[in-house]
Amino acid sequence: MSEPAYTVDHRLSDADRNIHNAWDNALDPVLTVEPGDVVRFECRDAVDRQVDVESGPEEFQNVSFDPVHPLTGPVAVEGAEPGDTLVVELLGFQHKGWGYTGFLPGEMGLGLLPDEFPEADVHIWDLEGDVGHFVNGIEVPLEPFPGTIGVAPAEAGEHETLPPRNVGGNMDVKHMTTGSTVYLPVAVEDALFSVGDCHAAQGDGEVCVTGIEAPMFVTARFGLEKDREIDQPQFETSGPFTPTGRDERMYATTGIDDDLMEATKLAVLHMIDHLHEERGLTRGEAYILCSAAVDLKISEVVDAPNWIVTAYLPESIFPEA
Repeated sequence: MSEPAYTVDHRLSDADRNIHNAWDNALDPVLTVEPGDVVRFECRDAVDRQVDVESGPEEFQNVSFDPVHPLTGPVAVEGAEPGDTLVVELLGFQHKGWGYTGFLPGEMGLGLLPDEFPEADVHIWDLEGDVGHFVNGIEVPLEPFPGTIGVAPAEAGEHETLPPRNVGGNMDVKHMTTGSTVYLPVAVEDALFSVGDCHAAQGDGEVCVTGIEAPMFVTARFGLEKDREIDQPQFETSGPFTPTGRDERMYATTGIDDDLMEATKLAVLHMIDHLHEERGLTRGEAYILCSAAVDLKISEVVDAPNWIVTAYLPESIFPEA
């Protein structure tokens, strides 16, 4: 995957000295930069090398989440103070040719539908340029982004990486792609920025708890807005706003319920049924594909007592299209 032209001022490898697994404003920065500097980060995968191209369901079900999300950093930004806004321009991403999407045993309670999938499963993706290869000739377009991107919180001590926070973190916003600009509220001196948990692609919702998780390089330019204070992350992006990056024929299923989470589950369950019955996937394969390439949207929240969530599937990912 080619990157746009720019000059890289600093490079951070994924060596142990540059990796941490918790948000902590007491960590010493591994690099100090000035506004305007460009940094190329090497990021490990979400479960820190516990999965490789040879892994199967047995290996995946035994991954440990203690710790999870190895982050590259922290990077100190000269002049950043609490109340400022850190500006992060995402200039480019480069995957390493492979990734994985999987779900863990239902007893762990992770993902949207743990009760429906008691046994773990995983798909190892061959990432070729801008395409990820799935089963049955299905090809998912790639739009890499950092699942976790943020700065250190004001509160002292170690803070786990799994939940997103006011200062960013594990947001999994798939639209933070190349060309996007992310704005983060600075909570401590020098900001202490970190990034990791990269995804080669993901459907809105990341329903099985993983997107296409992949080790990756992330290149970003830092800026600082001294006269702007925000409470939580914001960003500018041009998308793509569909899994394929274009308006096209979609197949959609709806979930209708008086609880938004239950409506979400129903929309995905109906899509899994569709993929199993009409596209010949196993239910496990369908769940994985939903996490990688199906977008969830809140379609209606004003007609009480029931709300509607819709799941959208791009039909062009199938070989006959």
